Amino acid sequence: MSQNEWVLAALQKGPISAIDAFTGCGCMRLAARVRELRQQGHNIVSTMVTENGKAFARYTLAKEKKNGR
Repeated sequence: MSQNEWVLAALQKGPISAIDAFTGCGCMRLAARVRELRQQGHNIVSTMVTENGKAFARYTLAKEKKNGR
């Protein structure tokens, strides 16, 4: 399974962060994988989060509405 496939599968289950991607598939450049998936047409939303004094991005796969609405 490629890193892009792993990231997409993980996003389909819920939000992920860089640490999730690193421990899950060894991906050290999650933002790059997200960019590639966005270029393929996936609607991925990034949210900046601060926990324990550390700021990082958390990515979520946005649900598409039926009939394009």
